[in-house]
Amino acid sequence: MAAHRERRLLHAIVRLAGNATGPTDRDDRLQVLVDESVALFDAHAAGLMLFGRSGDLQVAASTGHHAGLLELLQVETGEGPCLEAARTGEVVAVPDVAAAVDRWPHFSRVAVDAGYASVHSVPLRLRDEVIGSLNLFGETAGTLAPEDLASARALADIATIGILQQRVLDDGASTRAQLQAALDSRTVIEQAKGWLANRDDVDTDVAFGLLRDHARRNRLPLTEVALGVLAGRISLRSAATDET
Repeated sequence: MAAHRERRLLHAIVRLAGNATGPTDRDDRLQVLVDESVALFDAHAAGLMLFGRSGDLQVAASTGHHAGLLELLQVETGEGPCLEAARTGEVVAVPDVAAAVDRWPHFSRVAVDAGYASVHSVPLRLRDEVIGSLNLFGETAGTLAPEDLASARALADIATIGILQQRVLDDGASTRAQLQAALDSRTVIEQAKGWLANRDDVDTDVAFGLLRDHARRNRLPLTEVALGVLAGRISLRSAATDET
């Protein structure tokens, strides 16, 4: 049994450490983290919360309906061990949820009603940066075995590295897309300028003035006007700024 568990843990580490090539792969790895946490540790359900770009916590993955609802409840009420682990970067162990009613009244009551007796929240952390928490919900009271907690932290750390790497890749792709869009826009405008200048035998600055003036008068993006000229939808005159 111990050997099987060790093999499963290693397999989970390999899956979490694998390269993600897109949003689908990333989401799959997040689901792997919660699924394997339930299988490996003394937990009945698991959930994952991540900070969004705006700094708000969001439910990223869960193994069951109740786990996801409990995490949403914490976001809405601003209380609970999952939020505390994400905000402090420290493990929050709740061996007896019912006894934590004074600390987290809303969370405690709903968790007990859902059948959970214990919660262990592990931060997703890389040095000083905390991006969320992995949350393990148990049906019996008690603390996780030290080796289980250490393994859960290891999986959370590996997942954190993968998530942060993917965010860097996403940011780079977004920057490249914005740059390409700007280059494409400039190319279209230059083509329209050249076409008008050649047609009317005028300087390219004059041709650009026609495009710019039409865009301003009609409150249109300059690129849209340039595309309209090239497609024949917009006709500009250089002698006078009439449009037909």
